[in-house]
Amino acid sequence: MYTRQDDLAATLLAEIGRKSGLSQAELARRAGVDRSVLSAYAHGRRQPSVAALGRIVGGAGLELELVPATGDAASEHAGEVLARVLDLACAMPYRPRPKLEYPPLIRLRS
Repeated sequence: MYTRQDDLAATLLAEIGRKSGLSQAELARRAGVDRSVLSAYAHGRRQPSVAALGRIVGGAGLELELVPATGDAASEHAGEVLARVLDLACAMPYRPRPKLEYPPLIRLRS
């Protein structure tokens, strides 16, 4: 199943190429990665490991920084789905049971 996250590395590598101004061949050389492998990452045919991504970013003379996401569309979608589920739960009829019933316990002889 294809998701938007599948091409995240390819998008990141395109941004690295733009910011560094390096060709794919030069970036691969500096990062110590085969050019064919870097091309596969850039076209979404393969996903780089975290270590490989770190070498590529470092080879471009850049730094990878993680920051909290703001206004993330996935979070907004998850919130909408949760609201629908809660609305559906509230619309269901409530029928309390007078007494909880448990299955009988089997006693084993010791």
